[in-house]
This record gives sequence, structure tokens and C-alpha cells, in this order.
Amino acid sequence: MGDSNYSQQLLDHQETLPTTKAASASQNHKKLSIIPFIFLIYFEVSGGAYGAEAAVGAAGPLCSILGFLIFPFLWSIPEALITAELATTFPGNGGYVIWAHQAFGPFWGLLIGSWKFVSGVINLASCSVLCIEYIKLVLPLFSCGASRYFAVVSLALVLSFLNYTGLIVVGYTAILLGIFSLLPFILLALISIPNIDPSRWISLNEDRVKTDWSLFFNTLFWNLNFWDNASSLAGEVDRPQKTFPKALFSAGLLTCLAYLVRLLAATGAMPLKQENWVNGYFADVAQIIAGKWLMIFLEIGAVLSSIGFYEAQLTSCAYQLLGMADLGVLPQCFSVRSKWFNTPWLGILVSTLITVAVSSMNFADLISSINFLYSLAMLLEFASFLRLRRKLPMMERPFRVPLELPGLTMMCLIPSGFLGLYYVAG
Repeated sequence: MGDSNYSQQLLDHQETLPTTKAASASQNHKKLSIIPFIFLIYFEVSGGAYGAEAAVGAAGPLCSILGFLIFPFLWSIPEALITAELATTFPGNGGYVIWAHQAFGPFWGLLIGSWKFVSGVINLASCSVLCIEYIKLVLPLFSCGASRYFAVVSLALVLSFLNYTGLIVVGYTAILLGIFSLLPFILLALISIPNIDPSRWISLNEDRVKTDWSLFFNTLFWNLNFWDNASSLAGEVDRPQKTFPKALFSAGLLTCLAYLVRLLAATGAMPLKQENWVNGYFADVAQIIAGKWLMIFLEIGAVLSSIGFYEAQLTSCAYQLLGMADLGVLPQCFSVRSKWFNTPWLGILVSTLITVAVSSMNFADLISSINFLYSLAMLLEFASFLRLRRKLPMMERPFRVPLELPGLTMMCLIPSGFLGLYYVAG
């Protein structure tokens, strides 16, 4: 089972989810296995773990290291646990849209779907922008102006066509992209070992540098977010009841280690010059520590990482629209799949066009917009999770968070409290 309408068969009350021919058609095609799925989640969450430099520039090495160490427990683990429970209970395309739909009704499913989709396509634009931030270090031609916008748009169109060729192609491409994008950071960590001074890890801001808490929390949130995006393609995953918990755990471990290792290596091996820590600075760190060859290797890795990020995020957006069409909250044309590749071609096209339209925004504005919309959606997602536990307590849950309703409420209050802190800081 595990197709995009399987969630209907798990409901033993009067509500049922509508089906479409497009939804049931996915039964006849190969499903996504666990290893490609792990790397898709990894890219959806971290974007390949590039883009963390701004945290050091905003709050210094100590806060950055502690942030990437503690934040997963405050936000990422609760979000991943909720995703594991609900995605295995309702393993259909659309994910969180199905959850809100079943918890509160069609309007709330449409609302959370709208917030998540808009934040998702803006995230796609940020991916293209971040990629160009690295490319311009080698090709200054793309630093500004029409050439920069042309590069961003061209990259988006080419990568969208790759996504159109099929989810299995995207999944196995993600494995290769993940391995090759991590290699330069593994080399950076190994080469930097003789130069590491642990006292640099406990450095706070430089003198006369004011802590930018808004940028700091935005960076943490953006780099350790979107665990639930994987649920939007649950109908395409092989044996989702078993695959989801294992894939989320593995991707979480990979993500956290990737961030911490590179931050410890880069901040420990170099004296702190906080104004230099902006997006793209890891390439400069590589050149200082090992030479130009590693800088070029890292920039290539950054481009590959951005490709993986884009493919994973576009997949989530497109299959979310397909799931919303299956639920009846969007026109049925969004559930139509390509005859050649079985991909939701209209969802891919619409997502790409919106991505191109917002690509002219600067990187900081993109991150702020993503986080704001996603925060609203997460509050509704937490409420849906608690509501479903209370509304359907006897429903079979292949994976169940081992807490009762009071404990679950506390678990959801912690990340909700972080959202409050985030808004105060911002």
C-alpha cells in the first residue's frame, strides 16, 4: 500500500478522503526506497548544510555551536516525531494538508497548504540565490545586475526539468549530490585539526560587534527546519510505515553532525573576524586553511548541494499540490501526472514560475519570509497533531510518539515557545 489515497482506508469514522485516478495511478510505479529518501529529507532540511555562516557573524562561535547543538532538541526532534507519527498514520501525498483537513476540516487544510506552499517556493528561490552566492566567487560576472538574475532563472529552469524526469531519478541524484557536497567539508575538518584552538569555540562577539539575534534565529530556523516536508510525498514512499521513522532519524543525525563538524573546524582553526562570516564564507575558510584547490572543491560542493536542495524542495511543493487536488481543495488538474515520468507536471510548472518571480528578492528577505509563513503553518500543525490524538485516540498508529496528551502538549509548547522568542527577537 502506501499510495496517495491510502489514508482513507485507515479512517474508521464517517469522514473519508476523496480519491482520483491520478492518485491511484502511483501504485503502478516504483516507490522511493529508504536511502534516496534519507538524502531527500537531508536536503529539504539543511539544503546540504551550506548557509550556516551567518549565525557566526550574527552571534559569534559559542552561540552558533550551542545553537546548532541545542536547537534540534527544542525544535527539530518534536517536529520530526510529529511527522513520523502522522505520516505513517496518513501515508498519502499532501502530508500536513491531510492532517489539518482531518483535524479541523477542509478550510484549515487549504490554509496550511497555502502557507506551506508559499514558504516552499520562496525557499526554492533562496536556493538559487545561495547557489549564485558561491558561483560569483569564481565568476564575478554574476555578482549583480541582469547577469545575476539570468543565472538564477536559468538554474531554476534547468533543475525543474530534472525534477520532471521522475522521483526515482531525483532520489538517486540526491544520494550522489549529498556525498559529493559533503566531501569538501570532510577534507576541511581533517586538514584543520592541527590548527584547531578549542578556546576559539567559546568566543562571543568581537568588541564593538552587536549581536543580531534576529539574523541568528532566522539562520538556525532556516537551516534546521522543514522536517515535515517529507510527508507531502508519503504516497510515493515504499512501505512508509517503516521507512519514515528510520529515514527521519538517519537524516536528523546526518544533518546535525554535518553542521557541528564544519562549524567546529572552521571557527576553531581561524581567529575570529566576525564581519567576514556571511553566506559563502566557508569557501574563504577553505582557501585560508588548505589552499585554493579546496576552495574550488567546496564551491563545487555548494553548487551540487544547492541542486539537491532545489530538487528536494520542488518535489515537496509539487506533490503537496497533487495531494491537495486529491483532497478536493484544489482543481483536479493538479493531480494529473506526466504520461512519461508519472510526475505532477503542473505542480512542478507552477512552483517553478513562482520561484522565478520571487528570485529578485535578497537572501535575508527570503529567509525572513520563509520563516514567518512556515511558523504560522507549524502552529496549526501542532494543533492538528494534538486534535487528532484527542479526536481519534483509538486509530492504529504504526509509529506513535510515546507520550499521552499532557506530555504531547508540553512537547508542542516548547517549539511554540521558540516561535514566540523568534518573533520577539525579530
